[in-house]
Amino acid sequence: MVETGQQAPEFTLPDQTGEPVSLSDFRGQKVVVYFYPKADTPGCTTQACGIRDHTEEYDAAGAVVLGISPDTVDDVRKFADKFDLRFHLLADADHAVADAYGVWVEKTNYGRTYWGNERTTFVLDAEGRVTDVLRKVKPAQHDDLVLSALA
Repeated sequence: MVETGQQAPEFTLPDQTGEPVSLSDFRGQKVVVYFYPKADTPGCTTQACGIRDHTEEYDAAGAVVLGISPDTVDDVRKFADKFDLRFHLLADADHAVADAYGVWVEKTNYGRTYWGNERTTFVLDAEGRVTDVLRKVKPAQHDDLVLSALA
């Protein structure tokens, strides 16, 4: 897993409009890269809507938010449209970026084992260095923890 103090791995992924977004596009700004398991599921919706509802605070902190899931562009577009999410949701359908960050993990739910994104957030400084790693964040607590890390 990518750790505090390391340079965040570079990536380019399509956002909900299908346009490519690269981490390097935001050099010079703080960036919040959060990995979530699946668009339009209860926890992921709580987390994304929390970010939406705290947009002014993220802006005041000078931070850009990038949400990454293993969904398709079409799935993240529907999610963004349904909940009026105006930040970048990126489609990592082959989970290559999740692998690079170390958050593509084996999970178990109701006795079923499968692979998916661990709910993890990386806070980056303006040079792309990881300043905080928030693992297994509870969706309802996400904004408080991230905004505290950005302060």
